[in-house]
Amino acid sequence: MNVEVTPLPGIGTRQDFVSRSGRRIGVITYRDGHAELIVSKQDDPDSCVASIPMTIEESSTLANLLGAPHLVAQLEGQHREVTGVTTRQLPLAPGSPFDGKTLGDTELRTRTAVSVVAVVRSGTVHPSPRPDFRFAGGDMLVTVGTADGLARAADVIEHG
Repeated sequence: MNVEVTPLPGIGTRQDFVSRSGRRIGVITYRDGHAELIVSKQDDPDSCVASIPMTIEESSTLANLLGAPHLVAQLEGQHREVTGVTTRQLPLAPGSPFDGKTLGDTELRTRTAVSVVAVVRSGTVHPSPRPDFRFAGGDMLVTVGTADGLARAADVIEHG
C-alpha cells in the first residue's frame, strides 16, 4: 500500500493512502504531538468528509486497536495446528500495577507459563521483548500459552 507523506510547514505532517473504495484515509500529526484522523470525500480527495481530532493517548489507543489484531491473527494462524496453544491480547491499562515496570517484574512466565511474544505500543510492534522491556500504560501484550495460563496472566496483568 502506498502511503503519501506530505509536510505541512508550521503544522506537522499528513500521511494518507487511497483505500480500495477510492477514499483517502489519513492522519495529520501536529508538531505538538496530537493527531487528527481524516477521511476524504470520494469525488474530491482534497476535501474532508470527516475529521476527528485525537489526543496523543487516543491516537495511541487507535493504533493499538488497528495493529494488534493483525499480529494476533498471524500468530493464531501459525499456532492453529498446535493443540493446546492459544494466542491472546492482554491490554496493560494506564495505572495498572505494571505500568512503568519491566516484563521481568511481572514474572509472568514463571507464574503462569505464558510468554509475551510482542508488545504493541502506539502502532509499533516490539517483537520478542526482553525481561528489561519497560511497559507503559496503553500497551497491548501479545501472549501465547494455554487457555488456563492466559486467564491467569490476564489476572496478573490487571491486578498484580
